[in-house]
Amino acid sequence: MSGVAGSKSHPGRLAADPGSASAARSERQSWPELPRRGVARPHSALTSIRTPLSRGTRWALMVLSLLLPFVVWGVLTAAEVVTPRVLPPLPATLAAGWDMAVSGELFTDLWASTERVLYGFGLGLVVAVPLGILMGAFRAGEALFEPVFAMLRYLPAPAFIPVFLVWFGIDEAPKIALVFVGTVFFNTLMTADVVRAVPRELINVSYTLGARRGEVLRKVIVPHSLPGIIDTIRVNIAVAWALLVIAEVVSSTTGLGRSIMQAQRFQRIDEMFALLLVIGVIGVVMDVTLRLLRARVGRWAQ
Repeated sequence: MSGVAGSKSHPGRLAADPGSASAARSERQSWPELPRRGVARPHSALTSIRTPLSRGTRWALMVLSLLLPFVVWGVLTAAEVVTPRVLPPLPATLAAGWDMAVSGELFTDLWASTERVLYGFGLGLVVAVPLGILMGAFRAGEALFEPVFAMLRYLPAPAFIPVFLVWFGIDEAPKIALVFVGTVFFNTLMTADVVRAVPRELINVSYTLGARRGEVLRKVIVPHSLPGIIDTIRVNIAVAWALLVIAEVVSSTTGLGRSIMQAQRFQRIDEMFALLLVIGVIGVVMDVTLRLLRARVGRWAQ
């Protein structure tokens, strides 16, 4: 009987199916037509995603990037959109820089500031790179050091200036200490992140081939991390210069920051901008040098 009942109910379901199918077809017919795309046109290397550029094109764009701010500067001052008190003319700024260079004052201040950055930032790297490798390669190092470093990096470095003046006086030590404290924690944590990015497969294969722990560190982790560590230096050395200028403004008898503050007191706006240009040129030279170093030690990472 159950088979008969099933056979009786089955034709009813079949009778209902044609209606639902017809309703579905009519609903699909009311849908808007899908857009039709033509054949994609090839893009030039300038507008393609991650397409390598020729050497000439790359250098032309880099030169354009450096010249563009000066073009805008010249247009704004020539059209008198801004007053010389706000933005001095570019020729007057270059003339002021030339006068400081001829007098020898510029080079004295430049060397004093550069020496402080090299000492403070260099000492920070001596601490940050080994600690970063330790934290990135070993879970115990991460658990031991990362919490305290993550807390200390939020302390504003300029707030330590009064403390350093009390501890070290007004000589070179507080300026170097400020650059050290302001960069060491970020360098350490960013180095650790770079080391953690080393593929686990490389480490496993090294152990499989018989490498010991020290060999894995020296021959796998450190070489693979080196380009990323150089990128970390490129980022944080700019912070070192910013902190140094702050320290020299507060207490110093030499340095670019002190000269900027002195020019401000006597309303020599052209000298202020000339000194800012010098700091910018130093930054470009350092960045290009580190880029070349990265390209040399990490060709595989390009």
